Formats: sequence, C-alpha cells, structure tokens
Amino acid sequence: MLLKLCKGYELEKEKSNTSEDFFNRSEVTYIEDGEEKTLHVLYVRYFDEHISTYTPFNQDPVFTVNESPVFFKDLVALACLIKFPGYRNRKRVYISSQREFESHFQGIELERFEEIFKSLNVNQSYKLDSPLEFVR
Repeated sequence: MLLKLCKGYELEKEKSNTSEDFFNRSEVTYIEDGEEKTLHVLYVRYFDEHISTYTPFNQDPVFTVNESPVFFKDLVALACLIKFPGYRNRKRVYISSQREFESHFQGIELERFEEIFKSLNVNQSYKLDSPLEFVR
C-alpha cells in the first residue's frame, strides 16, 4: 500500500440547524492494487480533548515535521486503517462512542507515525508494506 495523504479538519456549520461543528473528519488517501482510495473517518470533536488518555500524546499538534504541525485529527484515519485493515473495503467510517474511538488506538505505535508524515512531506508518499509494522 502506498500512502499519499493524511489530513484532518474540523467541520463547520453549513446551516444553522445542523451539528457539523461538533465533528472532525480525518482522511487517508492511498493506492492499493493500482487503485487510489480514500478512507474518511468522521468522529465527535470532543474526543480530541482527551487524547492523552488513549494515546502517548499530551498536546496538539502531536509533533512537527519540517516546521509543519501535525495535528491529532491528521492521523486518526491512518490509525483506523492500520488497526482495522478491513476498512480498506470502506469509504467512510463514523465513530460516535468514545470507547469505540479509543479502541482504534490500542496497540498502535503512534509515535512511529512521525516517520510516515516525514516521508509524506518530503516524498509525497510512504510505502506501507504491512500494517503490522505499527502494531505492538
């Protein structure tokens, strides 16, 4: 699998009667078997406020690559894809439970994600031979 892009962003209200401003979207774009795919993960923004309880990170941005900050929301979809390889067959995942959200980070070596983001920044890609490389 060739990772091409990892990014996250906060949703904003499009209409006054919607609740988009309570959610974040994280995306990972990759090429697998010659086909470009994107996994979109939508989750409750509140979960970002407690990242230190289920990740090794204590602050946001979680690290900096070539003077560019990498925020937690930038790596959520990547962690989901690594933890649950079955997500390769999906385009969208919605996570509304904090317990479910936390389960996506258990056993993942998130500190090593910095090497992925460095490669994405410099080479615009990262070759992921096996998701197991990042699982304890």
